[in-house]
Amino acid sequence: MADKTEDKGTNGPEFPGFDPASLNAYMVKDADALAANVARAIENMGKAASEWLGPRERGEINDSVVNPFGDLVKTLSKVTEYWLAEPQRTLEAQTLLFSSYMGIWMRSMSRFSGEPVEPDPIGLPKDKRFSDEDWTKNPFFAFLRQLYVVTADWAEKLVAQAEGLDEHTRHKAAFYVRQVTAAISPANFALTNPEVFRDTIATNGANLVAGMKMLAEDIAAGGGDLRLRQTDASKFAIGRNMALTPGKVIAQSEICEVLQYEASTETVLKRPLLIVPPWINKFYILDLNPQKSFTKWCVDQGHTVFVISWVNPDARHAMKDWEAYMREGIDFALDTVEKATGEKKVNAIGYCVGGTLLAATLAYHAQQKDSRIASATFLTTQVDFTFAGDLKVFVDEEQIAAIERQMDAFGYLDGSKMASAFNMLRASELIWPYVVNNYLRGQEPLPFDLLYWNSDSTRMAAANHAYYLRNCYLGNKLSKGEMKLADKVVSLKDVKIPIYNLATREDHIAPAKSVFIGSDLFGGQVEFVLTGSGHIAGVVNPPDKEKYQYWTGAKPTGPFETWAEKAVETKGSWWPHWQHWVEAKDAKRVPARKPGGSALNAIADAPGTYVLARI
Repeated sequence: MADKTEDKGTNGPEFPGFDPASLNAYMVKDADALAANVARAIENMGKAASEWLGPRERGEINDSVVNPFGDLVKTLSKVTEYWLAEPQRTLEAQTLLFSSYMGIWMRSMSRFSGEPVEPDPIGLPKDKRFSDEDWTKNPFFAFLRQLYVVTADWAEKLVAQAEGLDEHTRHKAAFYVRQVTAAISPANFALTNPEVFRDTIATNGANLVAGMKMLAEDIAAGGGDLRLRQTDASKFAIGRNMALTPGKVIAQSEICEVLQYEASTETVLKRPLLIVPPWINKFYILDLNPQKSFTKWCVDQGHTVFVISWVNPDARHAMKDWEAYMREGIDFALDTVEKATGEKKVNAIGYCVGGTLLAATLAYHAQQKDSRIASATFLTTQVDFTFAGDLKVFVDEEQIAAIERQMDAFGYLDGSKMASAFNMLRASELIWPYVVNNYLRGQEPLPFDLLYWNSDSTRMAAANHAYYLRNCYLGNKLSKGEMKLADKVVSLKDVKIPIYNLATREDHIAPAKSVFIGSDLFGGQVEFVLTGSGHIAGVVNPPDKEKYQYWTGAKPTGPFETWAEKAVETKGSWWPHWQHWVEAKDAKRVPARKPGGSALNAIADAPGTYVLARI
């Protein structure tokens, strides 16, 4: 690193913005203390390795059953084959990279000499990983950052420009390249991250000791796999400061509990409201706390709210399939609502995969002349999986077969597998910052209710999950009118009740375009609404927060981009807009109801017992 400070006139220092005195933060002050702590950190790293190896040596974990690394290598090898097949292509790829490296070197030398520097042709986009000022001011870290950016850009171009790849392979290759480049970022290593480097010097390596201790704890907590801590879980407990809306469990089946919440208004809407959440996560995302609770807000608007709380399945539920979740979940809940209220008509809400199941159930009901659900609201729900986003990377015949083999061995898919897949969709936000802060900087994560819920994963029953992957992601059968339920082939065109279809603009799980094109599959009137933010924050957006916005527009047909261009933006939450939509269908009110009515006794207080089971 240079330490020249002489004035170069109007050009300023030899490396503009660099103060050689800042190097003091990178100079070792106590070599003996640092060496001792590095030894302790290595000892803790050995404990982490033992926690990882132990379950594998005992045969409790078999990584060969599902090996995503093998699919990564296989996929990227197809890209490599294209560029190595002809010498001219190989030279072209090498030239593209090394010319970028040479450009970085020349610009760096020009900055040292005080000469004017041409802007970087690629540019350095804003990135939270590189927010520390030394990524720009310090010549060593600035050079590393530029090398990383051009290398990542080069790798993405190789995938984009490789010819002869089928669409699925190209999609997988692009996704895997993003995972690899996110992993090799200089921000992820102690000696190439200025913040970690300074912390290590300032604490004489105590940060690494604490970090490796946390790593060992997190691998032990995951039973041999890393359970990345994203929040301080000790600050939260379901029923203590989460899922607090008062209510009762009034019915229970093998796969769900049905909760009814206590009224907070003197009169309530005549039509009860049944919420069908996803079973991939727990239902209390809609009841995190009183300030963020969609459930409580609905109760306060005069809804008699019922919610399904899915069981966290184990080997006993292995054969519970899609039909079982329909009959013992949604149909069971509808029977419960009728017993508790005497009402034969309900408004229903389905969230994510809970909405997909609800849509399939509506199609089946239409064939059976079952009209108990009078209106349906879908929150970030896909019924057409053509544009299902990066989760499709994990879905092809080979990978599904591997997942099925794993599920056959245990009767379920461990929730950590799905959690890891969801985190990989946004690895630079949901994985690597926590790796750096937890294990390199030795910092405990801050308490955050949403991330606590996110870490409270659930298992997936084998038969149900296999059906979902094959019929939705792989075969897209619901959209084609080919899905079979209870020996009946169902069609969404038979669903003619009013539909409120909500998508979120930045959704990585159910992309807005995917949700939009599904709107045109229903046989009745569909109100399509687009909100700001993502899969969770865009849905859980209380009106009093005055955050984000939503868009409404014409009938959801044609290209999504055309609809979005003409849509009308409204500031704030979509919740009041939905409430107006529901009341426009039926605003009749009756005296407030008690949980269970006169027909059903309370089994337990909300949030019930099924939600408490953890993996």
